Amino acid sequence: MKRLNKAALATIVALSCTPIAPAMAQDADAGKQVFAQCTACHAVTATNGVGPGLLGIVGRKSASSPGFRYSPAMKRANLSWDEKALDAYLTDPQKTVPGNLMPFSGLADAKQRADLIAYLKMIK
Repeated sequence: MKRLNKAALATIVALSCTPIAPAMAQDADAGKQVFAQCTACHAVTATNGVGPGLLGIVGRKSASSPGFRYSPAMKRANLSWDEKALDAYLTDPQKTVPGNLMPFSGLADAKQRADLIAYLKMIK
């Protein structure tokens, strides 16, 4: 077996420490554009409409917006709206909370979900 020189060894070590897939960057401005499809039912304020107001949604418990009439399924869900729960819900609302009443089939694009969550994190 041949000996590796220091430069080759350093390259191998550097490459082995590099992630295979880069982490998905979140873009809140792009998320605001994705949110445009949510505005028919949701506001970025505490005001409830067809859907609950989403002010401060990240970190909030599910079914906790004051004055909004949640479905029994959402009341039982007992979720904390962290990034993981929001991503799952935005991917497939009916799978995440079976029986919820939100008429949205989900957002298949992972980048759009990440951007939307970045935007939701900003509305406090």
